[in-house]
Amino acid sequence: MEVFLDAFEGPLDLLLYLIRKQNINILDIPVAEITRQYMGYVELMKTVRLELAAEYLVMAAMLAEIKSRMLLPRSAEIEEDEGDPRAELIRRLQQYERFKAAAEGLDGLSRVGRDVIVPKLDAPEARARKLVPDVALEELLMSMAEVLRRTDMFENHQVSREALSTRERMSDVLERLKGGGFVPFVELFTAEEGRLGVVVTFMAILELVKESLVELVQNEPFAAIHVRARAE
Repeated sequence: MEVFLDAFEGPLDLLLYLIRKQNINILDIPVAEITRQYMGYVELMKTVRLELAAEYLVMAAMLAEIKSRMLLPRSAEIEEDEGDPRAELIRRLQQYERFKAAAEGLDGLSRVGRDVIVPKLDAPEARARKLVPDVALEELLMSMAEVLRRTDMFENHQVSREALSTRERMSDVLERLKGGGFVPFVELFTAEEGRLGVVVTFMAILELVKESLVELVQNEPFAAIHVRARAE
């Protein structure tokens, strides 16, 4: 589960991802919508029983405060005195964006020479299995957060079922993918099962990816994620 913690480097990284995903002007952030999506990620972390760093919760409080201030009716005089409630957040995001771009540039330079292959006489090692999918982990987590949000809409219509183990759910997912075609990631979840059922399915999919039994495909950044069984 520690792989989740590496998806974002902190709350500003998460916010910047959400802004880029929707191609939003950083100077005109729709706070209500961004707050909803940010809290979706926070709730996801709580659902899978991961302890969030305090900085994520501090940012959640900051977003809630900005949202409430923007909803309050303000006269032109007060607005001129206090300025845009988003100003400090925008400043921090712009600063982080510059630092991130600089870090990515340095990281690109440090990769020079990495692809040089040095001949070895040692016996060949077994190829390690891929632990994470080609689809960016951020994209996977955001899709999962959206599934949880939809699940909460069925809160009053959830059905009681015998809890399945991850292994049993893996079998169910493979059965669903048996036709060999692509299935939308979100369609592998049953909202009526509630959050527990969603989490079990999510962990089953990750385990199937880890065991190279299924693959996740995304045609372009921020596009829908699809799943299919790997050819034997």
